[in-house]
Amino acid sequence: METHVTEIAPDIYRLSTYNTDANFMFNQFFVLDEEPLLFQTGLRSLFPLVSDAVRRLIPVHQLRWITFGHVEADECGSMNQWLAAAPNAQVAHGAIGCLVSVNDLADRPPRPLQRDEVIELGAKRMRRIETPHVPHGWDAGLFYEETTSTLLCGDLFTALGNSPALTEQEIVSSALAAEDVFGATCLTPATGPTIRSLAGLRPETLGLMHGPSYAGDCVQALHDLAARVRGAARRRRRSPARPGIASRPELAP
Repeated sequence: METHVTEIAPDIYRLSTYNTDANFMFNQFFVLDEEPLLFQTGLRSLFPLVSDAVRRLIPVHQLRWITFGHVEADECGSMNQWLAAAPNAQVAHGAIGCLVSVNDLADRPPRPLQRDEVIELGAKRMRRIETPHVPHGWDAGLFYEETTSTLLCGDLFTALGNSPALTEQEIVSSALAAEDVFGATCLTPATGPTIRSLAGLRPETLGLMHGPSYAGDCVQALHDLAARVRGAARRRRRSPARPGIASRPELAP
């Protein structure tokens, strides 16, 4: 495997590793500034590859912030390896996630972030957006870089397969296909409205954790995904079938 580095917005880099056996890609995002930030650490097993990718941009020990969307192995599995490699780095995560998990898991105390709290990196401003249970996880949240209008959207729009670094082609249909396989999204009455609220940020670039970064009509893509999952949640309440490949016709066009 190899980790590829691509600039998807000014000083925001996508670090992408495609696993051919799983037919799945894992992306992290690095924000280069006075206080460099990593969004999503990757699995522990990917640390050598991802840290080598960061090393192409800065010495790893200069990393200042370690962030992720929610507690899950591919989001924060190598958290403590990054803390060991970067002595001045600190984990920053939502306050709920810190309370229930990260305070105990991290080798150094994290910075708990409140809703819409901003980390000032220098020129860049990273705002924590709380999205509980969207797409999954009580502590779920995203980061929005305000100066470039870049939404780092974690597991939203997850797709199977290899992808280009950046695309303007629609990303909703591939996300629905992957959802039919994984059934990973919590379909609740709040899911659609939460995704739709992200469109209010008017992002110009979406950074997907599993798929291409997107530079098309981001607002419309978020509205389209919100409409699909909102309809799915309504139908789910009428049908208690367990989610899975054969039991999610609600996601069909």
